[in-house]
Amino acid sequence: MGKESSGKALANERTDLAEDRTEWAEDRTIMANERTFAGWMRTGLAAVGIGLGFNALFGKLEPLWVPKAIATLFMIIGIFIFWAAQRNGCAVQARLNSHQTTPVKPTNMRIISGLMGSGAIALIIAIWAMDFGG
Repeated sequence: MGKESSGKALANERTDLAEDRTEWAEDRTIMANERTFAGWMRTGLAAVGIGLGFNALFGKLEPLWVPKAIATLFMIIGIFIFWAAQRNGCAVQARLNSHQTTPVKPTNMRIISGLMGSGAIALIIAIWAMDFGG
């Protein structure tokens, strides 16, 4: 009897440890997803920044619509990256359960990417509304 009960105790202990490791792995995956989301957002901001910088450096080129169009293209790429970041980040969050961590809420991911996209749209409008006085 002693061997049987100690075998059950060992099996229960192993099961508990396996569950702990699984929970920790899920928490690490949640944190990795948040870092990935942040990386995508930085990439989107870089695309918007490239567009803004291009327009600032080459805004006087003729015809005037060419630098604006190139800047707009980069900003649209940034907006797409913001959208993709929240879409993928929210999808991963929906599949995982946190145990020890407090994950970013999918709503907050959507708000952040929506604000970034709105800012990029405002920049696009401002670039096209600018009068170069030429």
